[in-house]
Amino acid sequence: MPKAPISGLFGSSPFKPLQEHMASVQECTAQLLPYFDAVLSKDWDEAARQQQKISELEKLADRLKRHLRLRMPNSLFMPVARRDLLELLTMQDKVANKAKDIAGLILGRKMEFPETLGPQIREFVARSIDACAQAQQAINELDELVETGFRGNEVKLVASMIHQLDEIEHDTDRMQVHIRTGLAAVEKELPPIDVMFQYKIIDWIGDLGDRAQQVGSRLELLLAK
Repeated sequence: MPKAPISGLFGSSPFKPLQEHMASVQECTAQLLPYFDAVLSKDWDEAARQQQKISELEKLADRLKRHLRLRMPNSLFMPVARRDLLELLTMQDKVANKAKDIAGLILGRKMEFPETLGPQIREFVARSIDACAQAQQAINELDELVETGFRGNEVKLVASMIHQLDEIEHDTDRMQVHIRTGLAAVEKELPPIDVMFQYKIIDWIGDLGDRAQQVGSRLELLLAK
């Protein structure tokens, strides 16, 4: 019996499952915005519903990850090593994991943030989601990169996307500093244990942008090869 061709395992493109995984990751991460809307308005019933959606989307991304790992051949006849694709997949997966962790910790403790920081936190979350969306756009160019042999204008386009991703991540860094400064200004008025977890959540939101940037950095390494 003849072996199934690569196209039979991966569809029209060996990168399609990787792109589908990143789309699932982005959908999971984007759900943090309505989740934080509920948290900041202290609507814990809605927050619980939104957290469940995030958890389900993270599980979907996890299933796609396992499927891709199991079905990926040891050797692909293309200018990308299996190991590089698996490392890229791992970077993507960490984004969804962090989104799930953020939602779970906040809901578990029913964390409340100082009202003066609410608008800044929402903007911070939205910008971190922007970073993930930008990483997804870059990943969606993998097919075109292969078709052009990782040369020419397509490489310049993806390099530009990665540069924009870096800029978005720098925005999240600045926002994180401002929010931490704002929290420090009022932390003496809050229960110390609450403040400790608030700082943790602020750091984790920042991690979303960092991990999205890592996806871009891994893709940039592929361009260099």
